[in-house]
Amino acid sequence: MKEIKRGAYVHWAGGLRDGRGQTTTDSKALDGVMYSAPSRFENGTGTNPEELIAAAQASCFSMMLAKIVGDQKKSIDEINTNATVVLRQENGSAKISEVHLRTEAKVTGMSQEEFRKAAEQAKETCPVSTLLKPGLEKITLEANLV
Repeated sequence: MKEIKRGAYVHWAGGLRDGRGQTTTDSKALDGVMYSAPSRFENGTGTNPEELIAAAQASCFSMMLAKIVGDQKKSIDEINTNATVVLRQENGSAKISEVHLRTEAKVTGMSQEEFRKAAEQAKETCPVSTLLKPGLEKITLEANLV
């Protein structure tokens, strides 16, 4: 299998509490997007690592679900997925402990049970899930046809 490499560059200036950074991806989809302690631990302006992980998880899951449903020769109109990453702070340290996925899709010719099984398979096999799973307490999924 060929290797696919994707990258990002981050510039950070200052200390943790008073500093700020900018994130830029190789594709420039993110180009100088700001992040800081307030955007991570409070509701400050900018993004944060957990939000970026949530975007990666939701994107990866949706693509894998599209593959699995397509492999079953079903027609997909749309898939909408929300991912929530939980950052837990305990005893002075922080840990990403959970990811909650909620997905809804319009699929022709598929039952709710078939869809739930396909979504469960996508949750377990998408590359971002397999990367995150060893360090997480759980990845939960709610999957509904609409």
